[in-house]
Amino acid sequence: MRRAVVILLDLVDWSPPGTDPAAWRAALAEDMVDLLATLSQVEPAIAASEADLPLARSIAWPDMPIHPLPEISVNAALAAVAAHGYDQAAVLAADAPDLPGLLIGKLLRPITTRPVAVAPAGGDGGGLLGVAAQLPAPDWLPPLDLTADPQVVRAAAPHPGQVAVTPPWRRLRGPADLAALNPAVEGWETTRALLTTG
Repeated sequence: MRRAVVILLDLVDWSPPGTDPAAWRAALAEDMVDLLATLSQVEPAIAASEADLPLARSIAWPDMPIHPLPEISVNAALAAVAAHGYDQAAVLAADAPDLPGLLIGKLLRPITTRPVAVAPAGGDGGGLLGVAAQLPAPDWLPPLDLTADPQVVRAAAPHPGQVAVTPPWRRLRGPADLAALNPAVEGWETTRALLTTG
């Protein structure tokens, strides 16, 4: 069974004061890509719009697949990896650099028996941290971006139990999320360095 974990390069609406927004966005995404190095039994990838392909190439490891998307959506990312023969995939936001790898595992685990799992984004912003699905994704999956409410996905399923909801984790979308970063936790090195020098 082939499983992909895909970082979806979406727009980032906030950056810490005094920090270059483009550098901030790149640092978050680079740390997300590095996080995938800690995972076993999955194949990491990046999905991006044509305009963001230079950013994707700059943070990708050698030979990491980069999937150009016609639109930035969860559905488009799932379709892109399905077209490359994967059986399961998780699509993650690119702005959660301190995400524990364990939570990615918890997002993937339910789709051994259910078609879809969603991880809510913690904090005040709402939306989704990630979506995992058996591939091809079910026809009833509504059009999704990472601002969607997890309950929208459950409501679209023929039975709500077909959608697992896994533990939330914050995305870095504002001062409160930034304040919650724990400097004692390993990882997020690029984000950490930018905050130190910014």
